[in-house]
Amino acid sequence: MLRALIVQHVACEGPGLLAEVLPSEGWELDIRVMDQPGATLPETMANYKALIVLGGPMGAYEEEAYPYLYKVQELIRDAISRRVPVLGICLGGQLIARALEAAVKPSAVKEIGWYKVRLTEAGKKTPLFQNLPEEFWVFQWHGDTFDLPKGAILLAEGDTCTNQAFVYRDCAWALQFHLEVTPAMVAHWAEIYREELEDFAGPEASARLKEDTVRQWERDRDLRARFLANLCRVLDS
Repeated sequence: MLRALIVQHVACEGPGLLAEVLPSEGWELDIRVMDQPGATLPETMANYKALIVLGGPMGAYEEEAYPYLYKVQELIRDAISRRVPVLGICLGGQLIARALEAAVKPSAVKEIGWYKVRLTEAGKKTPLFQNLPEEFWVFQWHGDTFDLPKGAILLAEGDTCTNQAFVYRDCAWALQFHLEVTPAMVAHWAEIYREELEDFAGPEASARLKEDTVRQWERDRDLRARFLANLCRVLDS
């Protein structure tokens, strides 16, 4: 059985498309929602074939406020030592960086909305981005960024936040952006995080973000399908 551990930091930021695609490819998902009463994490990755760490509103460096983040980092290192594939999305990517002793810190520019990222030469060759265009749109919602861990390879760059994706030992994949979101997820975030969104982009920001997301969703059907197919192959490798 292909069994994946998914660390979901808060109830409102779930696995999205991953919860649809992975089970169809034979994966059993063990989703731990860490803001729910009694939530725990396993001691090791011995009983799993993949680790996926999702995004969340806290900082990767806020271990004192969220002590379980120490355990998440331990699980990331344990997975890498076992050659168990790891995928980190947004906060999850930052936690991979922090687990590997790279700095995670406030970015010079916050990113909320749809932004273009560009694949590096290494990114064009990596299996996670196989058959994707050199430049494509992604959904962002973050105020922090990560430095590259020693030995990691940068896969994608952005204009306002340079480090957008890296791979470590062909095993741990860190993404600053979200490729798992659906229009319904973005609309929900636009409401529950409305104050942050309006501080960032003004009183009409919520409506604009929802409209932009619907348009982008329609345009990117093929890109999503290719990325998710690549991800399934990477996790099953």
